[in-house]
Amino acid sequence: MAQRLIVFIFVVFTIISSALAQEARWKAEGWKTDFSISTVNYAEILSGGPPKDGIPPIDKPKFIAVVNETELTDRDPVIGLSINGDARAYPLRILTWHEIVNDTVGGKAVAVTYCPLCNAAIVFDATVDGKPQSFGTTGKLRNSDLIMYDRETESWWQQFTGEGIAGLNTGKKLKLIASRIESWADFKKRFPDGKVLVPNNRGFRNYGRNPYVNYDISATPFLYNGSMPKGISPMARVVVIKRDQKPPLVVSLQHLRDKRSLTLNGYKLSWKAGQASALHTGEISKGRDVGGVIVKNSSTDEDVAYDVTFAFVSHAFHPNIKILK
Repeated sequence: MAQRLIVFIFVVFTIISSALAQEARWKAEGWKTDFSISTVNYAEILSGGPPKDGIPPIDKPKFIAVVNETELTDRDPVIGLSINGDARAYPLRILTWHEIVNDTVGGKAVAVTYCPLCNAAIVFDATVDGKPQSFGTTGKLRNSDLIMYDRETESWWQQFTGEGIAGLNTGKKLKLIASRIESWADFKKRFPDGKVLVPNNRGFRNYGRNPYVNYDISATPFLYNGSMPKGISPMARVVVIKRDQKPPLVVSLQHLRDKRSLTLNGYKLSWKAGQASALHTGEISKGRDVGGVIVKNSSTDEDVAYDVTFAFVSHAFHPNIKILK
């Protein structure tokens, strides 16, 4: 018993010492975050390589009319968002290089986000405690997923869940806004009078190129050291329906693709061909066809918030949720 107690104390001491050393390194990087407040084990947080805002968010997004866009192909993947009649498309060919767009759509402050390593495209209401926020990239990852920070308190936020995980906003959760991950052709058809994001400086990044060639057909994820899901490839795409106050519903994209449409727990899911993967070939528009997904409330026929991510991501954040496959 005494030996077990000594081992336990040693393990706890090692964990605490590691966490303190991690916090010291982050403070040395210039972070003003209150790292004494957190809901996660700091040992789970890895450096993605770039420093704070090394992947620069877009703070003053520039748009043009849909009819004036000439560079996108019909297969290009975009995040389609419409609020109060204000419809905007955010091409992944741009978001791959910036990951966050701070915008105001239909009078609402939003954060349009994309984590390439998780293929997670999520839109948040950017209001925290009644105040509009802007977000940046920390350069850190947890479960291979982007960790964002708000510029008011420099609290850290998990992109996949929208939860504050370190700092003064720890425990708070950003509200999801329904959007679609769809092809440029489908967005144009839905919103011919809409707008589309274009680069502020076309020479700033190699827009349209995928820096993660063949990532979505690789055997294992990058910068991830957690457990893998059983019975499905960790890099298989899954549809995650995120529900308020309830656990998410998770369906493999292949299952939905085989069925083309299905009804599940009050939701209607459908799939159609015509959307390129942003994480396959060097040129995003030429990626393999992964198709587009629509998720609606079966009672109201309104769009609901969902994401199309990888199975390892769903498993990492929701290990007890069974994937329908």
